[in-house]
Amino acid sequence: MAEIGFRSVLLISAVFRVVLILYGEWQDAHMEVRYTDIDYFVFSDAAALMASGKSPYERSTYRYSPLIAFLLMPNSFLHRSWGKFMFSASDLLVGLLIHRILKLRGVPEKLSTYSAMVWLFNPFTFTIGTRGNCEPVVCSMILWILICLMKDHLLQAAFWYGLVVHLRIYPIIYALPIIILLDPCYFQPGKKPALVHWSFRTLKSSRDSSNAEITGFQYIWNFFRSMITWRRVMFGVLSGSTFLILTGFSFYLYGWDFLHEALLYHLTRTDPRHNFSIYFYHIYLHYEHQFSILEKLISFLPQFIVQLILIIRFAPDLPFCLFLQTVAFVAFNKVITAQYFVWFFCLLPLILPWSNMKLKWRGLACISVWIGAQTHWLMWGYLLEFRGKNVFLQLWMASLLFLAANTFVMINVIRSHVFCPLFKPLQAYSSKDD
Repeated sequence: MAEIGFRSVLLISAVFRVVLILYGEWQDAHMEVRYTDIDYFVFSDAAALMASGKSPYERSTYRYSPLIAFLLMPNSFLHRSWGKFMFSASDLLVGLLIHRILKLRGVPEKLSTYSAMVWLFNPFTFTIGTRGNCEPVVCSMILWILICLMKDHLLQAAFWYGLVVHLRIYPIIYALPIIILLDPCYFQPGKKPALVHWSFRTLKSSRDSSNAEITGFQYIWNFFRSMITWRRVMFGVLSGSTFLILTGFSFYLYGWDFLHEALLYHLTRTDPRHNFSIYFYHIYLHYEHQFSILEKLISFLPQFIVQLILIIRFAPDLPFCLFLQTVAFVAFNKVITAQYFVWFFCLLPLILPWSNMKLKWRGLACISVWIGAQTHWLMWGYLLEFRGKNVFLQLWMASLLFLAANTFVMINVIRSHVFCPLFKPLQAYSSKDD
């Protein structure tokens, strides 16, 4: 009955998404404000160019891998909503993979289903796919990489990691914690790493448990003590080769247009349009001037420091580490749009079974602060965008408040989290545990 329960949830989610796609078609045809994401029109135009034998980068503002345009080529000859159905199917796949990961870690069926519902019925997530955004495809790949690591399918994990970094550059931040996790203490020759069962989670939260801190830094010590292992080398070589082959082939087909639009643009992006980032106002004021190397480095420095601290502290608890990394990466990024929130929403259900946060009190406070700060920002954004009011300074202050809200949420999530490494140290357990 429990398994049927999750299947029912998945079926309801699928029907709900189909209805939203059909409604989106109606709204696009009858209302001034379109339901479909502007990026979907960019994808479709690029796919049409590719179908006709031209470069997808002839479509201005197409700044993605040519694989995205290739996947949407049926838009040109099958139906214009093909991509929406594909992205929504990936959205459902994310829910399925979340459920699968939690079951692999021994989480009870009911709790696994409730956790997956946090993704499947999240307004931020189900509108992304139905509006035609490609982020669910990337999210499903990241979760599949986690499953491959948990099952000790290292070659598959390396291949998919190289592919997902080619599609979207941001998962490169996960490289170091994954490499750290491939520790000889957990991956000994001839022995399969043993997952830590949910029922054996540490009884104290990470803020109170000295064992969590010792384990985290012991990971780093082991990493530097035996930095080069065949698993790490194999993962790095295969994932790097996959990325370079796909990137090289794309460069062969589309030249510097691909390299600039799909890769270099995202590394040097300075968007003067208003967005959630605290950097937008400075970029807006100085957009006509060339930014110095020092200014570019300074903007990356907070991101780099926070990422390094989170990796050192939480790498053994890989899903939790990836979640915190993604929230911090988005919060401190030079450009932040609402679609970026999906990057960490797909990881949130993976940490819920290990949280002591009570929804009635601290959980409700975190949700209220985060949504309240975002709504406050949207109010000033509306006045600027639709009313033409000169509220740039107020909007920047709202961005600072939103950063504070993200920081508040991260601190409370960390304080409420129960530290639980993904794998058991092999030498500390008998062979029957493996």
